[in-house]
Amino acid sequence: MVHPGGFLEVITGPMFAGKTTELIKRIERQMFAKRKAALFKPTIDNRYSEDEVVAHNGLRYEAFVVPTTEEGVGRIVEITKREGYEVIGVDEVQFFPMTIVEALERLADEGVYVIASGLNLDFKGDPFPVTKELLVRADNVVYLTAVCTVCGRPATRSQRLIDGKPAPKNSPIVLVGGRESYEARCREHHIVP
Repeated sequence: MVHPGGFLEVITGPMFAGKTTELIKRIERQMFAKRKAALFKPTIDNRYSEDEVVAHNGLRYEAFVVPTTEEGVGRIVEITKREGYEVIGVDEVQFFPMTIVEALERLADEGVYVIASGLNLDFKGDPFPVTKELLVRADNVVYLTAVCTVCGRPATRSQRLIDGKPAPKNSPIVLVGGRESYEARCREHHIVP
């Protein structure tokens, strides 16, 4: 049975586009409207904090930390239902297994306003499967761009760097990092050797 108020929104784009900032802003706006809201983040993202979602600009918000496993997906659903959250945000959604898609869609069908934030493409320029699947199922998509560090044009890709040079194509897909490992790049200046 579908309850009123359910909605699935996806915020996507490259590194440094402001996805996490946008996610926090949307959660805070719901809190101002006196809606019960919570944020979830993956355990592997401990760049700035163990127990908060933190944007690159320093904006932070307390979060439930869950593993990027089936168990973690189950905990998101269980905590949301047990605590009666009307709104939830999931940061770095691309790191979770594919079952996150069905779980978030089910929560939306049950009346929860779900906001998922994640990278559009990996460092090679290939879509993250979870983000790609969520995008086609979303009720609303917020596509953010960054600024290319080479030319200043809108950037839609994340350039991974190793010692200041583009990472080779055979590098691992998942490497959690910040400005030391990534730059935002436009299509022209995104390089995968």
